[in-house]
Amino acid sequence: MNNEIQQVRALMAQKPRANLGFFPTPFYKLERMSRELGVELYIKRDDFSGMSLFGGNKIRKLEYLMGDALDKGCDTVFTYGATQSNHAMQTVTAARKLGLTPILYLNAYVEPDENDIRANMLLDRVLGAQMHIVKGLDGETEAQTEARCVELGHQHAQRLEAQGHKCYDIPLGGASVVGSAGFIGGYAELMEQCADMNLEPDHLFLATGTGGTLAGLVAGRAMLGGGPRIVGVAVSEKGPEYEKKCANLANGALEWLGAPARVEDSDFTVDRGYFAPGYEQPNERATRAIRMLARMEGLITDPVYTGKALAGLLGAVESGQLAQGSRVVFWHTGGATALFAEREILGDLSQA
Repeated sequence: MNNEIQQVRALMAQKPRANLGFFPTPFYKLERMSRELGVELYIKRDDFSGMSLFGGNKIRKLEYLMGDALDKGCDTVFTYGATQSNHAMQTVTAARKLGLTPILYLNAYVEPDENDIRANMLLDRVLGAQMHIVKGLDGETEAQTEARCVELGHQHAQRLEAQGHKCYDIPLGGASVVGSAGFIGGYAELMEQCADMNLEPDHLFLATGTGGTLAGLVAGRAMLGGGPRIVGVAVSEKGPEYEKKCANLANGALEWLGAPARVEDSDFTVDRGYFAPGYEQPNERATRAIRMLARMEGLITDPVYTGKALAGLLGAVESGQLAQGSRVVFWHTGGATALFAEREILGDLSQA
């Protein structure tokens, strides 16, 4: 597999890249949790990606997205998400480091209190991002509100372009062909770390939202010709076309790199059993998982993404889907700032 890892690196080295993160991120065994669960549980700490204390998985995507923006001569970056979006905040940090102007169009799933701005919204404000909060209209679905955010952003970009600016548009979660390619490199990094430990993992679990991270990891697995079964635990409701969307992203990223590998819809395993009642809405299984990891390993996950993914992993162990003695990787995508967000997002975690 070493030859394939070097091929991934060679192809990625040909693409414009902004140096934003700190790689490789740590990878190690969770000893106490392993003994408790009866599996060998390892953690990939992409919450340590950088570039600030509040880094996470989006940094891998943003290195290539921002590299592309700079290569195209852009001076302004637009992106979208919920008001407490990790992706939006990390995009702002990257833009500030690189001297670009960040503009956000944010959907108010949970309406913020202007007199008590918290968590990622507070960081966005400290960083000086231009924030536009878009509230849902009566009878409008969340998807329709998101689409309206994007349309408003595109209109804004057109106005700036007419004034002589050059704008770069980053979709929700950085889930584009360019962004997803960052996780092809991430998968190669993980497998090299596993090889150094003489470890052959059986399963890899992660949170999946917009699908870019999952797409990149599955594309990386295809390029390397093997590795663990990858399970994306959905953090919001996903329709029947979600796997196809992820496969399209993965294949687009592979094509963008010039790699011959391809994936199918069937290469994606998405567990839809742990997101309810909805995005940015806590549930008891995630709360339990967050407390368990915190109290056994001193590690923090969040109620929006990683807590729900960890709940999916624990559920797979408890149901017997993961055999005792299995070697399991949990990919920590960051997002702990959600623990300092609005109470509606936090749920019962503040209770003893």
